[in-house]
Amino acid sequence: MNRIIEVSSLRKSYGQIEAVKGIDFFVEEGSLFAFLGPNGAGKSTTIDILSTLLKPDAGEVMIDGYCLGKDDSKIRAQIGIVFQDNLLDKLLTVKENLEIRGSLYGLKSNELRSRIDYAAKCSEVAGFLHQPYGKLSGGQRRRADIARALLNTPRILFLDEPTTGLDPQTRQRVWETMQQIQEDTGLTVFFTTHYMEEAAKADYVVVIDHGEIAAKGTPSDLKEQYSSDYLIIHGPDREKLREIMEKLGCIYAANADTFTIQLQSTMDALPILEQCRGDIVGFQVIMGTMDDVFINITGRELRE
Repeated sequence: MNRIIEVSSLRKSYGQIEAVKGIDFFVEEGSLFAFLGPNGAGKSTTIDILSTLLKPDAGEVMIDGYCLGKDDSKIRAQIGIVFQDNLLDKLLTVKENLEIRGSLYGLKSNELRSRIDYAAKCSEVAGFLHQPYGKLSGGQRRRADIARALLNTPRILFLDEPTTGLDPQTRQRVWETMQQIQEDTGLTVFFTTHYMEEAAKADYVVVIDHGEIAAKGTPSDLKEQYSSDYLIIHGPDREKLREIMEKLGCIYAANADTFTIQLQSTMDALPILEQCRGDIVGFQVIMGTMDDVFINITGRELRE
């Protein structure tokens, strides 16, 4: 695949605070790319730079063949942005909002109508085009925001925590919409999220922490490197199970009649279960998750 975004030695400071410390990464064309990090990690600063909203101190960024700092107007023509906060006018209808935004791109008459029809179809807002934006549900507003970002038919779509504050069903619907758009158009999607189950859907993940790249890879690669599977067994004879765990050299934690055993792989559960067959009343194997990955990479402390 072609690299549609290339970032090299990117730096940005605010006075004495180094927000971004010489990071390097790339995004492949047509991919679903997750950019993760705790609060204050440098995530938002990086996104603001890539979307031409903020000037870097150093480094080089190429977006769709254009050089940041030299071809910014051409870069803006290739990108769409969905911010975490709602930006459309609450008193206007969705269509009126799209018409105003489209006019800022210089779209007029038939071309404007065509672009609105395209964006409305892709983001599934046709059913409430004539409703005031301020009267919409959270999920409907988010889809209207996506429609706004698609008006200029971008090649890259930036999504900054697009599902924050939405209920699980609405979050799922928004992601289904985004994945369908990507499948139909080949759009490159660069997104941030605090929901690790969303990050697990990405083709590639980069984790930034303290202004530096802390880890990167596919979700499966990261889970293999930074998380563990667990075997949970239940049995009435706590001491007997403890003896078996010690004999097998297992890393485990015991709580009442429940033992949680760390595994290198799910298949490692089989010999343990064979040894415990007559002493347990139930078991389950828990796969490592992206939540485990994120915590193991960035730590457990809360960030303000």
